[in-house]
Amino acid sequence: MLYSDLTEKIINAFYKVNNTLGFGFLEKVYENAMVVELRKMGCDVQQQKNIRVYYESEEVGDYYADLLVERLVIVELKACESLCEEHEAQLINYLKATKIEVGLLLNFGRKAEFKRKIFSNDRK
Repeated sequence: MLYSDLTEKIINAFYKVNNTLGFGFLEKVYENAMVVELRKMGCDVQQQKNIRVYYESEEVGDYYADLLVERLVIVELKACESLCEEHEAQLINYLKATKIEVGLLLNFGRKAEFKRKIFSNDRK
C-alpha cells in the first residue's frame, strides 16, 4: 500500500493519543496531542495546513487540513459518536482536489476508529 509505513506510524500515534486522553475532548485537543506524538516519532507535521483546491487545473479555493504529515498524508480528525459517509466523502474530496494521494480519517469517539483512503488523478 502507498506510504504504508507512514500511515502505520500515524495510526499508532492515534491509538496512543486515544488511549492516553480517552473520549470526550474537543477535536483541537486531539489535534494538538497528535502533533506532539507524531513529532516525537520523528515526523514532519503541519497543523491547519492551507491546501489549494483545483478544478480542471484551475485553482478554485482552498481549505485547511487538520494535519499534513510528511507532505504526503492528509489527516482529518473527528471527535464524534461515529464516522459516517459524509466524513469519508469529505476526505475523498480533499484528495480529489489536491496533489495528495493518501488520507486518514481518525475518530476519537466512544470507539476509536479510522479509515484509510487513496485517490489518484492526473495531477498526481
